[in-house]
Amino acid sequence: MPQYNLPEDLFYTPEHIWVRQEGDELVLGITDFAQSQLEEVVYADVPNVGAQLEAEKEFGSLESMKTVSALFAPITGTVIAVNGDLEDSPALINQDCYGKGWIARVRPEAPAGLHALLRAAQYGQLLPQNS
Repeated sequence: MPQYNLPEDLFYTPEHIWVRQEGDELVLGITDFAQSQLEEVVYADVPNVGAQLEAEKEFGSLESMKTVSALFAPITGTVIAVNGDLEDSPALINQDCYGKGWIARVRPEAPAGLHALLRAAQYGQLLPQNS
């Protein structure tokens, strides 16, 4: 039964996006569970800087040898940076999903929206291998 890395300081969505608060900005990526399900990520379709994200709406996708997986925004806000390294090295998502494999930085419309997201223990209960 696999155990996934679920850092306690992050917020999570049921759609396997993690969120790290850094001041008034949020950093987004996919969880260890999600990257393991995708296996080898070969392409990352990420939003452009300036794009408006709407909570629970699709904002990009990740392509692996197995499938294409949509990314759903955890919160409404404006993209202020994207991880340009993913263009040449999308496998960073598999190698370091919580570090070098981050996807986008967002300035949230309402920071209080984070409280609607899951904490590590709650997210872990959604994973079939952890339950």
